[in-house]
Amino acid sequence: LAPSRALAGPAPHSPLDDAGQRARRRGIAAHKLLEYLPALAPAARPAAARRLLARHDLDGDEREELAGTVIDLLSDSRFAALFAPEALAEAPISAVVGERVISGQIDRLLVGEGEVVALDYKTGRAPAEGEPVPEAYRAQMESYRSALAAVFPERAIACGLLFVDALRLIWLPEGA
Repeated sequence: LAPSRALAGPAPHSPLDDAGQRARRRGIAAHKLLEYLPALAPAARPAAARRLLARHDLDGDEREELAGTVIDLLSDSRFAALFAPEALAEAPISAVVGERVISGQIDRLLVGEGEVVALDYKTGRAPAEGEPVPEAYRAQMESYRSALAAVFPERAIACGLLFVDALRLIWLPEGA
């Protein structure tokens, strides 16, 4: 089971329509920026972002806006610990949970002595305050939580969704 496919159902955008294709390209580009930029000095990030985004099928305004959004996110002190040098980007995970094999890739993983933190990045609209997180996202993160609990049985597991465009982190309680 791939955690991103933990729940059957339609995607927020059809991958076949124009909006779905644009959202997919933008999401891929955002993930690349968040994979590589945290390791760089803040002053080097804008030029590196431009170089990375030049390889992606986005128009110039989209590139500039996305680069600015990600650089703002990385500069935000609320998220500093999540992008520390010891945090892993695009970390593979595989575990047997019950009778299922869960295999996936966690966007950001921070393994501490007593806690493991898993983040998944989302582009697009974040749920409004008080609005529930989409069920597909909750199922994905519960799959990650289960796999991480199997790998790190003595540690607390924290899972969150980082909505890049909103600069908003939503922590998901266990069983959410």
